[in-house]
Amino acid sequence: MPAAKPLEYAEHAETLSALDRTLTIEIVRVVERAAVAAARYRGRGDELAADREAVQAMRDELNRLPLRGTVVIGEGEADDAPYLFVGEMVGRGDGPEVDVAVDPLDGITICAKNLPNALSVVAVAERGGLLRTPDVYMEKIAIGPGYPQGVVDLDLPPAVNIQNLARAKGVSPAEITACILDRPRHARLIEQVRAVGASIRLISDGDVAGIIHATDPGETGIDIYLGSGGAPEGVLAAAALRCTGGQMQGRLILDTPDKLAKARSLGIADPRRTYGISDMAAGEVLFAATGVTDGSLLSGVKFGRDSIRTDTMVLRSSSQTIREIRSRHRDMDKF
Repeated sequence: MPAAKPLEYAEHAETLSALDRTLTIEIVRVVERAAVAAARYRGRGDELAADREAVQAMRDELNRLPLRGTVVIGEGEADDAPYLFVGEMVGRGDGPEVDVAVDPLDGITICAKNLPNALSVVAVAERGGLLRTPDVYMEKIAIGPGYPQGVVDLDLPPAVNIQNLARAKGVSPAEITACILDRPRHARLIEQVRAVGASIRLISDGDVAGIIHATDPGETGIDIYLGSGGAPEGVLAAAALRCTGGQMQGRLILDTPDKLAKARSLGIADPRRTYGISDMAAGEVLFAATGVTDGSLLSGVKFGRDSIRTDTMVLRSSSQTIREIRSRHRDMDKF
């Protein structure tokens, strides 16, 4: 007779089973509702209203799920955000204990201007699976699957990373496209990338989408993501890459005593540590995103006379499954 499994193994297996069985599909509703709420404000120039409605819709739907979730990546600290703040408990309270990371509207400015690639995003992981970070910037580099480990490295100059990636892909640097946030702080980075011959796709906002796009260059035309952006968004992106493959590294930018103190309060002892994907998103992970505006990977919400259409991707780490779900919602009152 085989030996009995230890209790912690049984609890782990129960969590995995619950994540697979219950949340893989139900998590879709969470991002769909948030995306529809935000999409009603596309092009209206009201960033705060779009974000507020997306947050409320996502929170309402999370609280219908059979889980005991703790928000570890959210809308800010409890004193700064009324809902989906870090530490808030979500779910019905009768399911597995999980970490929850949310970005109800990744690309607030994009949505307000009705530009491409605004998303509603959520990730769910085993308890303790998602890195807790302060709300600071993070240096990031990401590429898609199919390359040798270490082909790019955060410590290498941008030009060397571009050359290494081009060599691994079997092309010249001129055939590499880098995605970079359009920010003054990236002026030198942009100059270095162009100097080696690569092209650049500048984005105004939404670096979760930018990193995901780098994992599917055949579809998006983006080979690599470079630059600094929000650390919470970095963790969300790592959750997506944990499910799809690819490589990513991140390093927190802790350049003030206050930021260092916040990092230490979260158990971050080494301020210069480089985090890989598994450091930021470990164990079983589910990730879902619904398009708010039209983009390279997902179409935006479509409002018809008698229905609403949504386009969602659901990713699962244990099987590297990518589900693409296009839904038509005829009961428009539920949105």
